[in-house]
Amino acid sequence: MQRIRLRYTKRGRLRFTSHRDFQRAFERALRRAEVPMAYSAGFTPHPKVSYANAAPTGTGSEAEYLEIALTQTRDPETLRALLDESLPAGLDITDAVEARTSGLADRLTASVWELRLEGVTVEDAKKAADAFLAAETVEVQRKTKNGIRTFDARSAVTELTVSSPQGDPQGDRPLDSACAILRLVVRHVTPAVRPDDVLSGLRAVADLAPPVPAAATRLAQGLFDEESGTVTDPLAPDREAVTAASTTATATASATAPGAGTA
Repeated sequence: MQRIRLRYTKRGRLRFTSHRDFQRAFERALRRAEVPMAYSAGFTPHPKVSYANAAPTGTGSEAEYLEIALTQTRDPETLRALLDESLPAGLDITDAVEARTSGLADRLTASVWELRLEGVTVEDAKKAADAFLAAETVEVQRKTKNGIRTFDARSAVTELTVSSPQGDPQGDRPLDSACAILRLVVRHVTPAVRPDDVLSGLRAVADLAPPVPAAATRLAQGLFDEESGTVTDPLAPDREAVTAASTTATATASATAPGAGTA
């Protein structure tokens, strides 16, 4: 059995697909690409696919992760290309690596988010961000299946910066009006603090209320580095393990080749 870890995106209008919608689309892509999937046991076998910390419905993402189990060995890059061709544009497979380490989900401890606030000036957004960061706690409420829940949105946010828009490569947002870009680094805590929770916090501390819904996009997801305050690539340990194994195999082959070590 081989395990492959994939990074995929939710772009454009496909940000509004639910996680269940993506699961169905991905399983169809597995069949189209004729991937030799391993299946679970039982009366209703399912392909062995492990999803990790999916983004909320309505948010875009450049950094979603999953892992698949195969019954035959496949080249990760070839597999990536086949799956990418089998998915609709916007759901793109951007990276693939053979799993050589354990605990992918354990390495997803923080996310980098970008929030596009149409109709909000950069000055107003900076004032609200400063007020949010200066507060010790920012209580917000979220409706859950068990009722209204109150929690602190401030403690999970390690970074909050404001900038002007640099253009919109997808072309689905106007650029001729006031607009501010928020960049957040948010730890994955319990309960999870989502981009809309931070917006609720900005409204609570500074009365910041964008006239149109904010467009949220996850730019990165991975292990939070305490020293640098950055979010690291969760697939890097697997790449390093693959490279180390390849180097060791090459060295072993050279050492055991006929004539090796003779004058």
